[in-house]
Amino acid sequence: MSPFVIVLLLFAGLSEAAGRILPLVARRPGMSRTFVAGLLLPGGLVESAVFALWPLTAWTLAKLVLSPPLQGGGLAWTPGLVAPLVLAAVLAFPLLGPLLHLLLFVGVGAGLADPLAAATGLGWWAAAGCVAVSGAGLGIAVEAVRRLVVRLSATEAPEPIA
Repeated sequence: MSPFVIVLLLFAGLSEAAGRILPLVARRPGMSRTFVAGLLLPGGLVESAVFALWPLTAWTLAKLVLSPPLQGGGLAWTPGLVAPLVLAAVLAFPLLGPLLHLLLFVGVGAGLADPLAAATGLGWWAAAGCVAVSGAGLGIAVEAVRRLVVRLSATEAPEPIA
């Protein structure tokens, strides 16, 4: 992966995390900037890692689907494939268009299906299925971890003093 692609993935992850954290900040105006940054930076790194793993998991799933095992390096992000992902992450803000955000992710997935189909010899629809299943699996895994972290970090309400 080139440094430019890594920077784009980091920007996409940071933007995606901001889209999830800023509505929380808007509902709780007393949050400190350091606390918000403490949420934003690790969240951005996690989202970036998920974005970076998407082609790899699609390639791994395609290897499982094919009868003869695949040889070669796999599928990787290119600047042309990452650019729509960055746009989708920028539009991740829930109030600015979740449907448009979802449509852009479908477009990014369709863009990943073309190189996967070419690299593996799968048909386009099978490659698109591998990309969709891997993206959904990563999304579900991250959401499960996110909910677990929220549940573990939730503080109990103080008992009233009588």
